[in-house]
Amino acid sequence: MALSLLVVSMSFYLKEYISPDSDLYATLSLVSVAGVVVMVIAFSLGLGAMPWIIMSEILPINIKGLAGSFATLANWFFSWLVTITTNLLLDWSSGGTFTIYTAVCVFTAGFVAIWVPETKGKTLEEIQQFFR
Repeated sequence: MALSLLVVSMSFYLKEYISPDSDLYATLSLVSVAGVVVMVIAFSLGLGAMPWIIMSEILPINIKGLAGSFATLANWFFSWLVTITTNLLLDWSSGGTFTIYTAVCVFTAGFVAIWVPETKGKTLEEIQQFFR
């Protein structure tokens, strides 16, 4: 996701220095669209499912309902926040918008790598021990 967002941001930055009549401008437009499509596919296959996987594998039974509701609320809130701010950010700078999204994506990957435990082959009790 971060790599595809970086490609999109770089294409927007380069488009600022190229004449809109040139062939390279049209090519960069296609590259930016392809980058967004790749990002959506990568999100669907990876990070998009993360809240639902974490809820089902990490949360203990006694708080699964409440914590699952909170996680769902947080997931939809941040989706709404991205949707609301996108046009504002694109008006500011198209390349800057996707650079911010790239940075958030890299931060998220680091957060998941450090703080989200591996659950493959572990019982719920072993996973809970990780958080104590």
